[in-house]
Amino acid sequence: MMGLMQDVPLTVDRILDHAANWHGNREIVSRDAEGLVTRSTYAAIHGDAKRVSNALAAEGIALGDRVATMGWNSARHLSAWYGAAGMGAVLHTLNPRLFLEQIAYIANHAGDRLLLADPATADLVEELLPQVPSIEKVIFFCDAASMPKTSLPAIAFDDWIAGQPAEYRWGGFDENAACGLCYTSGTTGNPKGVLYSHRSNYIHALMTLQRDALGLSARDIVLLVVPMYHANAWGVVYSAPAVGAKLVLPGQRMDGESIYNLIEEERVTYSAAVPTVWQMLLQYMQENGKRFTTLDRVTIGGSACPESIIRTFRDDYGVDVIQGWGMTETSPLGTVSVPNAAVAAKSDAEQMAYKLKQGRLLCGLEMKLVDDSGNRLPHDGKTPGRLMIRGPTIAGAYYGGEGGDVLDAEGFFDTGDVSTIDGEGYMQITDRAKDVVKSGGEWISSIEIENIAMGHDAVANAAVVGVLHPKWDERPILLCQLKPGASATAGDLTRYLDGKIAKWWMPDDVLLVDDIPLGPTGKIDKKAIRAGLEGYELPFEVSR
Repeated sequence: MMGLMQDVPLTVDRILDHAANWHGNREIVSRDAEGLVTRSTYAAIHGDAKRVSNALAAEGIALGDRVATMGWNSARHLSAWYGAAGMGAVLHTLNPRLFLEQIAYIANHAGDRLLLADPATADLVEELLPQVPSIEKVIFFCDAASMPKTSLPAIAFDDWIAGQPAEYRWGGFDENAACGLCYTSGTTGNPKGVLYSHRSNYIHALMTLQRDALGLSARDIVLLVVPMYHANAWGVVYSAPAVGAKLVLPGQRMDGESIYNLIEEERVTYSAAVPTVWQMLLQYMQENGKRFTTLDRVTIGGSACPESIIRTFRDDYGVDVIQGWGMTETSPLGTVSVPNAAVAAKSDAEQMAYKLKQGRLLCGLEMKLVDDSGNRLPHDGKTPGRLMIRGPTIAGAYYGGEGGDVLDAEGFFDTGDVSTIDGEGYMQITDRAKDVVKSGGEWISSIEIENIAMGHDAVANAAVVGVLHPKWDERPILLCQLKPGASATAGDLTRYLDGKIAKWWMPDDVLLVDDIPLGPTGKIDKKAIRAGLEGYELPFEVSR
């Protein structure tokens, strides 16, 4: 027997329709590269998005065609996002922080036909276009007066949509139709395309709106720091409109002062970003004696969050930190570290151990741990294994068939992470499979050592990598970047770690460096670190 409910396709255009119809006057605030703040509403964005759909149709864009964007978070970018998806095109976000060769590879692989770009990327676009013959036209996210100097046959976004009707019939296609395309960072091999469906994005939005997830509401004012080109902006481009939250889009100015000013001026209650952004914000606040007046909670993801950040937010500023885990292939949110009843009943000190974990699984997903042979491992909080995940928001294959079959016999996707899962269902990443240090056949968690080292008052950033060892296969070394004006020796840092980690985990060397390289999404770039260590030799052997 089948149910008797209406069959309505879950397509993302319905999300912006809802925002315009029921939260039409709710503000969307944008800041451009010069710091100019402009204000719009969901109703106005809805109208512009429909104009985008008409403009795309006039260019010959049809169902399934790839439309690329390359820019920071802005109202124009949001209009293009929904305008492309609503008419059935595939919105492909390009990361302007990648190398030119990577962007060209990705755009060619995707077969992008149009490119909508931030004016600040004009020089990059000039170099890119000769390498991507499929791109037929360039539109810059600006008005005519702000058009960058370029030899390209480009047009300003405002002129491009001017005169187009604010009506367009969205939807009318299968909910499993492709909606968005985002490529992995390509830390090993070429980037791979993750092709989201309308259904997966819609379901992901509903999952993240749970109280035990991001928990957004119509009363929230959301500062979307995480870039729109980074894994669906963690789904906030869908979840905020779904509830009618005020949305603040900061553009490309991510320094501590600029982020703080937006939080205070717009009375932000919630924000989401990677740890490096929050480090810059907290440093600015500490140096200038600043306080928050409205900020209630932040989500931190992209890489493991050091305990020092969680404690500073909570103890010094009264802000709750929600650690999350996910990846491009998981839409991206998979787990969130929000306490269940048993953990909430514990003391603050006991709860901190759980806040440092990546959290509990969202409803609708399944996880397991396996060894290198695919055998399931216990969820005892101690036994590390390869983290596997499946569900309606998890990639089943890569665009173009890259990487071959990515699922195991049970339909689980291998995340590439090594983790533990405890009896309360909390998952904790101990390493990326490619970054774990294997010493004497046993695993050492580089992430745990890094996070502890970050607790030292003088340390701004830390990274652990494995170095070949003639007896133990690999041994860890610690690289530390000190805070401006701070001083510490290798011995100081070794003594700080003593007693906080197992003795055989102790790094065989500590290197004080001027800078720790970050990748295009703000994560530590260990591939670059290893390249920079070419020719490095461990000091005299220490006992394990």
